[in-house]
Amino acid sequence: MISFEPSEEQRMIRDTALDFAAGELRPNSHECDEKGEIPEALLQSAWELGMVNACMPEEHGGVGMERSAITGALMCEELAYGDLSIAMGILTPALFAYPIMEFGTEEQKKAYLPRFSEASFQKATAAVVEPVMDFDLAELTCTAKKDGSSYVINGEKCFVPLGARADLFMVYAALDGPGYENVAGFIVEKGARGLTVSEPESNMGIKAMDTAELKLENVEVAADARLGGDAGCDFAKLMNYSRVALGSMAVGMARASFDYARDYAKEREAFGEPIAHRQAVAFMVAEMAIEVDAARCLLWEAAWMLDKDKDALRESYLAKMYADRMVMWVCDCGVQVLGGHGYIREHPVALWFRNARGFASFEGMATV
Repeated sequence: MISFEPSEEQRMIRDTALDFAAGELRPNSHECDEKGEIPEALLQSAWELGMVNACMPEEHGGVGMERSAITGALMCEELAYGDLSIAMGILTPALFAYPIMEFGTEEQKKAYLPRFSEASFQKATAAVVEPVMDFDLAELTCTAKKDGSSYVINGEKCFVPLGARADLFMVYAALDGPGYENVAGFIVEKGARGLTVSEPESNMGIKAMDTAELKLENVEVAADARLGGDAGCDFAKLMNYSRVALGSMAVGMARASFDYARDYAKEREAFGEPIAHRQAVAFMVAEMAIEVDAARCLLWEAAWMLDKDKDALRESYLAKMYADRMVMWVCDCGVQVLGGHGYIREHPVALWFRNARGFASFEGMATV
């Protein structure tokens, strides 16, 4: 039987994330967007709540909380309800740590996971997206060629979360042709010879979280830097986790736009009555609520399949595609409900609309 009732632990995590989002993320979202940065103190506060590091195994110094895609989806939605940029920044270290938890060799786990059990926010990230017009996860242009006891990586990456400040990168590259099965992850440390990290990119949205471009020119890494060693990793599964995370963030931000538009429509009066009494406005707000709930259900199905260790490629892909379109439409409606006020930067609907445009390009930039 299907159940949509979260467990007691999931409710606690969801409520903690929502309280943090409402108390810390939403009040700081406008200032962070205007300044184009997330304060280190804010990232540290979230780290201390265990948003990422609570899942670290006990044998590597962590709490050992069970990792769950559904729980992660709940948390992602609530954090993005507060602010998308800050939420993505908070969860960025998981892009490096979780793949090692899932597919890393014992040596890789011993070498890196204890860092994520430390008290300070870890500056680690992943490089997936590439600056090409027809970017396809199954046809990466960044390549890794075996050369004796090492790999040589060449290519470019963009939209690397917190890339300019990261010390550790999980770089994904194609080995010998197209296909998810031919993609491998490689641990590349800051300062590696041939690695160039750009200044923060200037983006339309998610302006608070700096993203960077990477250039890899004959970057040589040892064979044991390959995620999972010779066995490699299941890149498709990693991207399924990412799609659930990003889709859930889209739901959270769309929900924020819906709530704001609904409340505004009830309070804003025109011609002697609230604009919510106007059929065009009322129907639009109702459609917004329907779309948010529909996307959430698709994402929960994909997350459930991941937790059951089922093949969720189709479900996660469809859920992410639906969420990408949904968030753009709902956030556009949020601007429309506010009318001229929706175009003013002091109202958050303008920020949410700019952020929503990016979801169609976001791949591998968050995980659960």
